[in-house]
Amino acid sequence: MSSKRAEEQPAELDRRSALEQAITTLLDACGVDRGHKDFTSTASRVARVWSQEFLSGFDMDPAKILGDPVEGEGESALVVVRGIPFHGLCPHHLLPYTGTATVAYLPAAKLAGFGRLADLVACFTRRLTLQERACNDVVDALVEHLGARGAGCVMRGRHTCLSIPDNKHDAEVVTSSVRGEMSSRPDLQAQLFA
Repeated sequence: MSSKRAEEQPAELDRRSALEQAITTLLDACGVDRGHKDFTSTASRVARVWSQEFLSGFDMDPAKILGDPVEGEGESALVVVRGIPFHGLCPHHLLPYTGTATVAYLPAAKLAGFGRLADLVACFTRRLTLQERACNDVVDALVEHLGARGAGCVMRGRHTCLSIPDNKHDAEVVTSSVRGEMSSRPDLQAQLFA
């Protein structure tokens, strides 16, 4: 057992084992020869990728991500972090989507580290979830767990479920969400959408 696998919690190992069994069943349903060299490790590889890249957000806690804020700083007008990469898995087709997020918040008494904002995006996109829901979840967490006076998130993504049918869609999906003071302040929204 590798050291990475040894560090995993029992629930993670149970999930990975269940995924491996499910992928084996899927491969059998596809009629492939699992003994062929292309498929001998497929079930374990897919289970690992799904566990680490598409389902790990379920094990992340936004309260813990934002739970070590910087306090006692002067009030900031707006904090904006752009170009945060994300990937997720659409719950409708189980196909991936990728993109970048812009996260902004209007601090009250606490500041979050910039890396924490990227962790928050990962927390909500590395789940079986809609891009729209992840966008809402990010801003709700900033208001709830950081006490932000306002928050906003814009996600720009490319969805495999749009590009596969006849390869006719190269659409970019843009979702946005704002809460608190950002809802009523066009000046702050302009900075978020810039």
